[in-house]
Formats: sequence, structure tokens, C-alpha cells
Amino acid sequence: MNRKLYDKLIFDLSCPGRRGYDMPRRLYDDIELPDAVLRQQAPALPEVDEPTLVRHYTNQSTNNFGVDTGFYPLGSCTMKYNPKINESLGADPVIAALHPAQPASTVQGALKLYRMLENMLSEIGGMAEFTLNPFAGAHGELTGLMVIHAYHDSRGDSARTRVIVPDSAHGTNPASAMIAGYEVIEVKSLADGTVDVDDLRSKLDETVAAVMMTNPNTTGMFEKNIPAIADAVHAAGALLYYDGANLNPMLGVARPGDMGFDVMHINLHKTFSTPHGGGGPGAGPVGVRKGLEEFLPSPRIRRRGDGSLYVEQTSDTALGRVSSWFGNYTVFIKAFAYILAMGADGLAMAGKLATLNANYVMNALKDVYLLPVPGPCKHEFVFDGLADKSTGVTTLNVAKRLLDLGFHAPTIYFPLLFHESLMIEPTESESRETLDVFIAAMRQIAREAAETPDLVKSAPHDTPAVHPDDTEAALHPKVKFSDL
Repeated sequence: MNRKLYDKLIFDLSCPGRRGYDMPRRLYDDIELPDAVLRQQAPALPEVDEPTLVRHYTNQSTNNFGVDTGFYPLGSCTMKYNPKINESLGADPVIAALHPAQPASTVQGALKLYRMLENMLSEIGGMAEFTLNPFAGAHGELTGLMVIHAYHDSRGDSARTRVIVPDSAHGTNPASAMIAGYEVIEVKSLADGTVDVDDLRSKLDETVAAVMMTNPNTTGMFEKNIPAIADAVHAAGALLYYDGANLNPMLGVARPGDMGFDVMHINLHKTFSTPHGGGGPGAGPVGVRKGLEEFLPSPRIRRRGDGSLYVEQTSDTALGRVSSWFGNYTVFIKAFAYILAMGADGLAMAGKLATLNANYVMNALKDVYLLPVPGPCKHEFVFDGLADKSTGVTTLNVAKRLLDLGFHAPTIYFPLLFHESLMIEPTESESRETLDVFIAAMRQIAREAAETPDLVKSAPHDTPAVHPDDTEAALHPKVKFSDL
């Protein structure tokens, strides 16, 4: 493959003796280091002038795709726009320069913000108390299951070794349960994607510690039988866990705690518009109903009689630490700013608009893509590939062709309930104009699949890495840039 000049590695652009210059940023005086810690020879870094360096990194940055470059309709991921004012607040030096080991008396404002956000999330989720310590959604799941483990242990109920997970669950659910030391039991879904309550009841006994559920589920359908499920789970002595990945459409309309859930996590990087992807930073706060607060992890922020806040490093009942210090604090700043800016009415409208956008796109495409679960959806929906499969164009082909048309592909081949799953979530932050262009692109691909299927099967054509041979790539991967 012929590469453009600035598609090359920075080392390939290196020329001995080339230099770029910048003004030094000296925060400290010169410090003499002992010879024992000094290099014996200079590192083999590329040598380039400033224009080459700037052009190289600018061109490389255009290969990235994110919510700031285009529509990103990943189902179950809520890739919504991140307001830049929130980013500015999180990066404020007054906040960024805080140190977690500072005396509590010097960071009363930061501790107050932490407690206020905990209280906000408790109100939104219908829970008694939250901890912000977990670093991500899956980390929140693990923390929530550890709370459940601690609860059963406190009652001497060591026989509860199993966790029930729907077959439509996010993959992190069974993974988190296994890491927490539980055996995972799968419960079936009905044709409409909702949990088979009869199958669930047949699996409930004195060995079940918890049932993990997502509502709306991964097909985008609202689980209408939650009260019956909660009654059955509690009658069996188990707890009901809420996976908060799909909380977005529920904001201001329904609360997991009111439905009977005992423990939940919230993905701040989904529901409350903080950065998502690239390994973080994320946050997965965990909330619990009344009676479970004592098991939340340390450290905890407490209030003295005089109103001042302090840090309780540990307690006799807490499950211990799940993170260093207080989690990803700057992420809390962004979520806090988002909640205050939106207000109660704005948050409720966000959920409704997310649902409206999803139904708008679904109904505009269901004549050319197969809709396995009919009826109104919530924030997301799932197609089972193209309605016309006669030309052999697959969901993977559709996803790759979308890249040519300027869109990131939706989630594909998940949930596993359908063979050709194509999972789409527009979120509330996209305009009707953007959705119309996306709909037009999806209809174009459906038309191409019928009329010129090879064009779709050989996509993408207009990306830095064009269509690979998937089998060859798996069996004989090229791991060196120079081999491409």
C-alpha cells in the first residue's frame, strides 16, 4: 500500500541534525542527578523540524473518530456529545492541582462537591446512598457484587454462590460475577427480548446471591415485569442488581430503586456526558438501598456535628478499598456540572429525546432492515441485519460501508439473541438533521446491497486502512507498520 508522506511513522521522517524549538517551561531550578541514574547514551528519538512534527501529528489525529468528529451511534454505549464547558471546569488548575492527601480542612469545597454528587445520584437512582470510588462501569459492577457478597456474609449466609444473568446481558455482567467469586447461571429471554420470568423463577433457590438485570434491556425494550421479578428474587433471599448502562432513557421518568432494585451502578461516562472510550477516564458510582450503606467501600466522606466534612478511611463493615483515594475526581466535576446545567426538567427531557430519536430512526429504516422486536423502543433498538439477505451482504459489510459514508458503525453482533444484530443508539444530543443524513446513508447501503452487493462487501474504500481479508488477518497478522 502506498502511504502518503505524513502517514509514515515519525521515525521514517527523521533526519539526523533536524531540530524544532520551543520556549522552556521551567518550574524548578536546575537539579543535579547522580551519575548512577543518568543514561550513558542519548535515546534514539526521531529528529525532525517543527513543520514536520506538527503536520505528522495533525494528520495522525484525523485518523481518530469520536463524538467530536461525527455521529457515533454505538448501541448500549450512549456516545453523546460532551459539553466543552464541563471539560474546562474539570481542567481548571484550582481543581486539577488538588492532592488527595491534603488535609480535609483545606479541601472542604471538593469534599462538599463529592457529597452533593452522591446525593444527586441517590435521588436520581432512588437509592439511599452512593459511593463514587469505582473507576468504570465494569468496576462498578464488581463493587456492587462485592457489596452483595458482604451483605450475605454479614448474615452468615455462605451458601449463596450463584448469580443469575439474562442471556441478553452485557458481557461485563457474567465477567464481573465470576471475578467476584460467583458461579453464573443464565436465564432465557422471550421473543420480545424481555426476561422469561417463569425460567427465572425455576432457577431461584437458597444458593442464589443476586440477579443482575438491565432496564431497558439490550434490545432497547422496557422490562415490564420488574415488580414480579423483584418479589420473586427477594422471596428467595437474593438481591436484585441494576446494570446502569441503559439508565439514559429512564432519567426523571423512573428510578431503579422504586422498582425494587437493591444495588446499582451508573456509568457517568454514558448517562451524564463525561468522556467515554480509550480506556477512560471513566466512573461507575455504586448506589445501594437503605440497609446496605454500611457495606460500601472506603474511604467515605462524613459530616461532623459542626457541619465540616472529614474522610473516614475505613470502618468495621465496609468491604475495603476498590480504588486509590476517591476515584476519578475530575470526571465527577464534569458530571456535576452537567447535572446542574440540565436541572431536573432537563435531565427528564434528555431521556425522552433519546427515546424519541431512537424510535424516529427505527421507524425510518424498518422497511429495509429486519426488526426482530416490533413496537416502541427506548433509547436504542436492534435490527437483525438487512431485510433482504438474498445477496449475502452481512451486518459486518453494512458496518464497514458506513465508514465510507462518514459514520462510525453501530454496535454489531450484539446482543447475541439475533444472528445479524445491528444495535443503534442515537442519544438525545443528535439533531434531526444529523439523524436524517444517517438514515439516508443506511438506506443507500440497503439499496447498494440489493443492486451492487460487491461494492458493500468490499468496503471500506475510503479509510486509512481499506478492506482487509478478515481470515488472512486473523491467521497471519501483520504486526509491523513497515509490512503494510
